[in-house]
Amino acid sequence: MADNADDAQTDDRQPVRLGEVVYQQTKERLIRGAFEPGRKLTVRALADALGVSSTPARDAINRLTFEGALVYAGPKTVIVPFISQQTLEEITLMRLALEGLAAERSVLHVTQDDIDKLTKMQGQIDVALDAKRYADALWSNKEFHFLIYRLSQMPHLITTIETLWLRIGASFNDLYPEFAEAKYGVHNHMAAIEGLLERDGAAVRAAIESDIRDGYRRMKKANRERSAENEAIF
Repeated sequence: MADNADDAQTDDRQPVRLGEVVYQQTKERLIRGAFEPGRKLTVRALADALGVSSTPARDAINRLTFEGALVYAGPKTVIVPFISQQTLEEITLMRLALEGLAAERSVLHVTQDDIDKLTKMQGQIDVALDAKRYADALWSNKEFHFLIYRLSQMPHLITTIETLWLRIGASFNDLYPEFAEAKYGVHNHMAAIEGLLERDGAAVRAAIESDIRDGYRRMKKANRERSAENEAIF
């Protein structure tokens, strides 16, 4: 990345490409829950983390702020926002409809190789959860879900789902440790794999919808706990 920044000084096209790379990398981290709600980010910190100059980092932050994934807390500082209960409910309803559709249609194109990959991914998630490495579990969780969704071969649908995850990804941190201890996600993922093995679209959809609902309940609880803490402070 640092080399790319150096090249940008001699290639007029490079800033455009580099800015897009920084945007995509930061967006992916937000989708995967690498930044928890309330996390502060500065242009300089992001630039240093990705080994680039301030310009592409600033451009990425501006784009993500426009998309609602970040909010400004000062001239050079942004915050990963907490989502309101109303927003959580709205996004969850949309996820149930859209991710459910992608999951149901995944059986039309799934192969044994896909199922083997999902099984391996779930193994990685299990190891991460057992070791309480929740950031790693979230990273692999995104891979698991979107491998299934991409099997629908509906690219516009996938893009819309990604937009929802961009808004809610940080809140996935609220799932743990409770979600890991109860093994909610593990059971839902295994049910999805079983549905894919049987080429049962309704079963895969039900498993993914159950995963979304279980996550919603935990995130809703976390929101209420934060609200109670804030009321106690004031």
